[in-house]
Amino acid sequence: MSAEFGGRTGRQGKLSQWLRGRRPKEAADDSGREPLLLAAAEAGLPLAPAAYPAPGYGCSCDRVGCPTPARHPVSFAWQTQSTTDRAQIERWARHQPQANFITATGMVHDVLDVPLEAGRQALERLLDSGIEVGPVAESDDGRLLFFTLTRGTPEDEDEWWPCELDCHPETMDEHPGLRWHCRGSYVLVPPARLPGDDGHRVQWVRGLEHPLPDPLTLLEVLTDSCARYAGEEPDHTNAAWPLRH
Repeated sequence: MSAEFGGRTGRQGKLSQWLRGRRPKEAADDSGREPLLLAAAEAGLPLAPAAYPAPGYGCSCDRVGCPTPARHPVSFAWQTQSTTDRAQIERWARHQPQANFITATGMVHDVLDVPLEAGRQALERLLDSGIEVGPVAESDDGRLLFFTLTRGTPEDEDEWWPCELDCHPETMDEHPGLRWHCRGSYVLVPPARLPGDDGHRVQWVRGLEHPLPDPLTLLEVLTDSCARYAGEEPDHTNAAWPLRH
């Protein structure tokens, strides 16, 4: 299902190979699409159908000049539509063979979404430090996605304290560095296809066999790497955001 970077045996060699850009790509065909989607659902990631690339750099949706081609859900009701039900996902996958899928964050899992180079540096540091890292996906549009446990949903909505890094679909352009996808957001789940003529994709580099970690165990290293990537000094003054679980 994925390249394996988590084990001690051979980990450094495989990670170094990946960091040098020689990681083998997934097969170009979609024969493994349905098993990967079902594996995501079995791991607890709620899924819903999404748009897919049209010829050129277009989108399968009817929107002229779609701002996020092939990266958004098909239905406006994606939050309530998202499910882990195997039968429903099989129906969607078979009736919509070209569709990408999104996974709704903030229910079971969150996603810490960082620039690719910053993410690669952070992943190497995390593994070298022996910190448990969960599933990680790479998007060929230059992002690395760290899947974590969610911060949770409080019973009292007044107790929800947002994080300054919270990212929602409509605000993604405002967060070129670290994005925290939680309630009300989503990401493409592998395998997914992106617009363009070069076969760009979203694919796993660490699979769903790795348990979801607490996001706070990754946050400091990710913020440091993003700051260094942006040519800034890391700022730890807000290292502990008020969270509710």
